[in-house]
Amino acid sequence: MRQISTTSEYTLRDQERMRLAPNYFQWQARIVTRHLGSRVLEIGSGMGNFTRCLLDRQQVIAIDKDESCILRLVERFGEHPNLIARPMDVLDPSFLEWKHYNLDSVVMLNVLEHIADDARALQHAHAVLPKGGNLILLLPAFESLYGPIDANLGHYRRYSKGSIRRLVESQGFRVRRLRYFNSVGWFGWWVNARISRKTEQSEEQIRFFDSRIVPLLSRLEAAIEPPIGQSLFAVLEKAG
Repeated sequence: MRQISTTSEYTLRDQERMRLAPNYFQWQARIVTRHLGSRVLEIGSGMGNFTRCLLDRQQVIAIDKDESCILRLVERFGEHPNLIARPMDVLDPSFLEWKHYNLDSVVMLNVLEHIADDARALQHAHAVLPKGGNLILLLPAFESLYGPIDANLGHYRRYSKGSIRRLVESQGFRVRRLRYFNSVGWFGWWVNARISRKTEQSEEQIRFFDSRIVPLLSRLEAAIEPPIGQSLFAVLEKAG
């Protein structure tokens, strides 16, 4: 198994850094939220960078195994009466109690790659959803891009279209949509992983990408599905 970082300090620092990318998060929110219903469980919410996009829903449940992230999330959004935030690991048997909350959607954005037993995580997500409920995933794509940043972020793996399709179907999900996301990011991640061997994304890179690249790229990828991408976007349906 890969040697990965498990320090919450690194994760929190990275999440704070990614708050410098409002255009990216708006783009991500546009493609994700249209597939979510009114009662949503977010697994791996972190400090709530995406949770804030869900607060117009009837019910939002945000969980993260890092208690410090949940404390930050509650500081930011705890006044919203429709929000439940809990420190919890998706692999914990107590996670299955969420099936009593009449969920219609589960979302995991850049989370599954952090979980050693990703099959069990999907099994638990399947268990709390009703038949026909949606699971939305955003995942790092292309194993060849795995590098020091992945390791420091605590990534066990990156995924291919084939590997994620086989995995989700083995856990009872039907693939409704599976496509690449952020084609330009593929090249940037390759440079970071294979040439510069960077261990962190720089604030300068994030700001440049967000302000100069994302506005054009988001319009382009809305019109033309890219052949490669830094990430995979998947819309899955509980088949039974």
